[in-house]
Amino acid sequence: MKRLFVPLLSALATGAALAAASIGQPAPAFTAVDTSGKVVSLADFKGKHVVLEWVNPGCPYVRKHYNSANMQATQSAATAKGVVWLSINSTSTDAYDYKAPADMAAWMRQQKAASTATLLDADGKVGRAYGARTTPHMYVIDPAGRLVYAGAIDSKATSNPADIQTATNYVNQAVTESLAGKAVSVATSQPYGCSVKYGSGA
Repeated sequence: MKRLFVPLLSALATGAALAAASIGQPAPAFTAVDTSGKVVSLADFKGKHVVLEWVNPGCPYVRKHYNSANMQATQSAATAKGVVWLSINSTSTDAYDYKAPADMAAWMRQQKAASTATLLDADGKVGRAYGARTTPHMYVIDPAGRLVYAGAIDSKATSNPADIQTATNYVNQAVTESLAGKAVSVATSQPYGCSVKYGSGA
């Protein structure tokens, strides 16, 4: 049976409970495989800022930020400053919009994404560890391994690309402030987008 997209404009999770990571606390450790088959661990980037981006190419909210090149610009701005950017796809293999590794890699190339790596999390373990609810759902981790931001990419919870110009980009803001040694002024926000397509056994 096909799963329909469920826009999730609140922080309420559906289905099994998601144990959200906490601001100011150590970010949950994880290991996943990227689209090329390489094993990647959060521990590989100890001492660096890391951005986590939950992505699903089939989601209109994701397409809002990629088709407008807003996500790529946000990725480029961060990685140019030495920040590691990990795009994570937690879509279950039984979801109708699941993409196999090669297809996911091809989509990211087509979008000219500037992420450091694209990780596959079809079993949902990484997503559930962080409490990722939507695509996109964004997290920023500081060099000490603490979570300093969790929430939406920006302040306009719509699928309309025109809203990007007047939105506050929370990820850019969090990265800039954290790199400057400042406390992140907006450490949490309401994530918005399509619900993460976790498998029933995740």
